[in-house]
Amino acid sequence: MKIPKSLLVDPEKNSVYGSFAVAVSIWAFSYSVIFGQPVILAYYAVWLPLILVDYRRFLRQLSSAWLPLLFAAYVCFSVFWSQAPGITARTAVQYLSHIVCAYVAARTVSVRTLTIGTLVGIFFVLLYSLKVGGHSADVLDGTYNFVGAFASKNQIGFVGSLGIYFSVVFLAFLRRGRLSFILIVPVVLLSAYVLLASHSATSMASTPAVLALVALLAMSKLLSRRYRGVIFVVGAGMIVAVTFVALNLGLMDFVLGMFGKDSTLTGRTYLWQQGWNAAMRSPILGVGYAAYWVQGFAEAERLWNEFYISTRTGFHFHNTYVEVLVELGFTGAVLISLIMLRTLFGHIAAVVFRTWQAESVVLIGVMVLLLIRSFVEVEILNPYIMGSFLMYFSFFKLARLPVARTRRSPAFEPADAKAGEAAWPHRPAAAE
Repeated sequence: MKIPKSLLVDPEKNSVYGSFAVAVSIWAFSYSVIFGQPVILAYYAVWLPLILVDYRRFLRQLSSAWLPLLFAAYVCFSVFWSQAPGITARTAVQYLSHIVCAYVAARTVSVRTLTIGTLVGIFFVLLYSLKVGGHSADVLDGTYNFVGAFASKNQIGFVGSLGIYFSVVFLAFLRRGRLSFILIVPVVLLSAYVLLASHSATSMASTPAVLALVALLAMSKLLSRRYRGVIFVVGAGMIVAVTFVALNLGLMDFVLGMFGKDSTLTGRTYLWQQGWNAAMRSPILGVGYAAYWVQGFAEAERLWNEFYISTRTGFHFHNTYVEVLVELGFTGAVLISLIMLRTLFGHIAAVVFRTWQAESVVLIGVMVLLLIRSFVEVEILNPYIMGSFLMYFSFFKLARLPVARTRRSPAFEPADAKAGEAAWPHRPAAAE
């Protein structure tokens, strides 16, 4: 039995396989720490073999992927100056292969299929977390929160926020038929419950903000391109102004207080200071990818001890850019910032200044969510996690593969074209 290639690699026809592959990936991203190598191998198995199915698809417009590939190469080369070269080499190869999987996914899976697969994966991930029912104390704010089968409240809060976000955008832009409303209800309920039970301030604050942005972008469809651009510029200016006022009039402290935080973000600013001090010892290249939080290294051991991390693993500076500065220096920070900004503004340009596309609106919301979280979490720098996969998927979706054009038969020419020819009897003959 021969399976048609289109059922595996054609975004218009592979919704079943694509949804399955995305759901497997979501499970692997969530529980690779628990189930280990088998789920990681399953993640590779659903994406990498597709290269052999139709390798030409992945070679077309490969040059458009130069920025992520440059960053991945820099991550790999950091082994030459890393203070833990063995760990850097292993983790860098994992990160590179993770980017390759995201590239394959972007070339074979539509945004609608990504959304369906993500919702299916999140549903089963949250069911398992409810079955485990774990709770944990947060060393940063001293609270006791629901974490399910995850290591922290922020991780499960992120999954919950993604469940709500993708449910809303699916119903708003991507559904086909009324049955979608019924099927989405369980995912929304589970996601809302874990989001509230986790008490993750970052997730609870960022989710409604992103949904409001998507609603505005959806309404912009009714406007012409000129007015979309004007509204975007005015809106961006208002956001900057409101942020400036909030920082200078104390409104930020009021908002943080609503979520039980203070102006130090309950210990995070101390971590950022420690990270900045560490980065200044090697500001250009850093200490090497994944080479700071290593057991036996004095600074890492000190911070683990200060924050009561008895496992001496799974900790970071709670800021993507501080983490990158420490591990990869200013060079790495510039590269990953360019990736984020190129992805975000590339999709914004597609919606605001070109033909309005629901797929780009969905990915704008994803990137804004990741951008907000990047200032308090580290979710795009590591392999086998949801944030980095979604960011690179969104980046690679900027490249629109050319659609093959077929020669149109004169019998199927538009009626107005034929009418135009009849109304212009003296058209000059083409030059030979």
